[in-house]
Amino acid sequence: MSDQLTISAEKRDGVGKGASRALRREGRVPAVIYGDKQEPLSIHVEEKALIKLLMTGSFTNSLVQVSVGEESLRTLPKDVAFHPVTDRPLHVDFLRLSKDATVDVSVPVHFVNEEASPGLKRGGVLNVVRFELELVCDAANIPDTIEIDVTGYEIGDSIHISNVKLPDGSKSAITDRDFTIATVVAPSALKQSDDAEAAEGAEGEESAEGEASDS
Repeated sequence: MSDQLTISAEKRDGVGKGASRALRREGRVPAVIYGDKQEPLSIHVEEKALIKLLMTGSFTNSLVQVSVGEESLRTLPKDVAFHPVTDRPLHVDFLRLSKDATVDVSVPVHFVNEEASPGLKRGGVLNVVRFELELVCDAANIPDTIEIDVTGYEIGDSIHISNVKLPDGSKSAITDRDFTIATVVAPSALKQSDDAEAAEGAEGEESAEGEASDS
């Protein structure tokens, strides 16, 4: 499960572009906490503290405990707006979570046991179609990654979501199809060699047929 992160915040009285610019000049980032059938709460957080959380690499997949005064709110980051030139964070949306909430998250995949894949051992290449899986998870049990075992996969085989064992409390957000996550494909050199052999075989058959007709 992803670690729970924490950040302190203060209530934001002024709203609008002018108030937001003033906060950013003071090293603060405007934010809002919404959801759980409650009124949105406008807040601001320290830019340095937010950047530290963003640098963890798992910010949007982690529970974030936001402390506002004496209140501590359990949230999930849903969106971070960045400056198009400087990449400074400009605004953050936090989703307020109830005790037994489920959340939609994108979780990165990690392939294991590549040495046990006959296709990869023969020089095949793992062609990854989806680097993340869209999952519906218990908010308290968001996985860091989803491990996918490639043991036994040959060249030409595909790995579908139905082949993956998801952690307890997690299920695919996409339920209308058995989508492909990765395929084991032949390297271009091996494919070209196979194509050349097939072409030579076809030419040989044509030559043999020609000689037979001449005789």
